[in-house]
Amino acid sequence: MLLCPVCNAPLERVDNSYKCQSSHSFDISKEGYVNLLTSSKAGDKTGDNKDMAKNRRKVLSAGYYELLACGLVEKIKSLYTNGELLDICCGEGYYSAFAAEKLPGINVYGFDLSKEMIRLAAKRKSRAQFFVANMKKIPFADESFDVVLHLFAPFNSAEFARVLKKDGMLISVVSGERHLFGLKEVLYDNPYINDEAPPDAPDFVLSEKIKLCGKINIDSAEDILSLLKMTPYYYHTPSSGLERIEKYSSLETETEFVLFVYRKK
Repeated sequence: MLLCPVCNAPLERVDNSYKCQSSHSFDISKEGYVNLLTSSKAGDKTGDNKDMAKNRRKVLSAGYYELLACGLVEKIKSLYTNGELLDICCGEGYYSAFAAEKLPGINVYGFDLSKEMIRLAAKRKSRAQFFVANMKKIPFADESFDVVLHLFAPFNSAEFARVLKKDGMLISVVSGERHLFGLKEVLYDNPYINDEAPPDAPDFVLSEKIKLCGKINIDSAEDILSLLKMTPYYYHTPSSGLERIEKYSSLETETEFVLFVYRKK
């Protein structure tokens, strides 16, 4: 299924590399991932940086977003017991690794633009296979996947439809109205709710909308700051809000996720 990002020919594994018929070669790193960006330095300075990756790894590994991981697995399990799954912009691999563990009959692949994120993803030592790649040109053949996951990331309708099988399922996740509202109440004088808007998906038909609601209790000042730093709020919060949150050693907040389940047109 894997395609060469240079010439679009199929890639085959040869020893510790992936190679195409034109002899383009992509080495497997010591952690086990493959960089399929065409520039030798690409992935080092693109996507999320080391600090962002570290904070996301800390928060997700602590289980604060397990509600979403379980919801995704249950939806997939209700329709598929085997097949191929692609996690688009998979970050540090939490959801990919979770799916690989809970869905033993499904082969899981994940990619992200950030090499730092994928390095951490590969270190999870799960069954999932990870690649550094760009969603503008996903390095997989047409109709490769039964399930495509898209969580909190830009949307590329045409490419997502291309790699999804005719009878496949795309699950796109956005934040619910009151997601992390308890955190926003500390950060902002006038906290706002999220709009829960679905992505612009002209190549798909919406078949189901699922909302997951829960609460988390964070009993660590370090974890509270890590949660903030893995969200866009960190870059749009006034200094007064940052000063307030730094005084908190515990926090209770809602978590809300909206799953938009799509089929191809």
